[in-house]
Amino acid sequence: MNNFGAVLFAKDVARIGRFYEAVAGLVVIETAPTWVRLGAGAFELVVHGIPPHIAATFEISTPPERREDAAIKLIFPVADIALARATAAQLGGELNPSDREWQVGPSRVCDGCDPEGNVFQVQMRTA
Repeated sequence: MNNFGAVLFAKDVARIGRFYEAVAGLVVIETAPTWVRLGAGAFELVVHGIPPHIAATFEISTPPERREDAAIKLIFPVADIALARATAAQLGGELNPSDREWQVGPSRVCDGCDPEGNVFQVQMRTA
């Protein structure tokens, strides 16, 4: 069966894989030295290592500098935004504070970034 999915390039594949496993509730499906495949339902996220010669040309800051000029933002459903916020912070990422959440239809949403600055969004059904 074919799934929907995305590929996210990362310097630290294992760290970013653990981040999305914990924050977005994805399950590790398969791993290799340079990538990890995670999934939930019909969605798969492949975290793929940036080639070493390219990864050596930039540093990841702490806290991470958000890459808000990226052309795509991943969206993940969560049961509880506050829990996702706390988990993200423990793992080196962040979600915006609760006063920067907003309502879209039946969902409460909030943006954040992973430990490498990749911007993502979580959505929690409220109705």
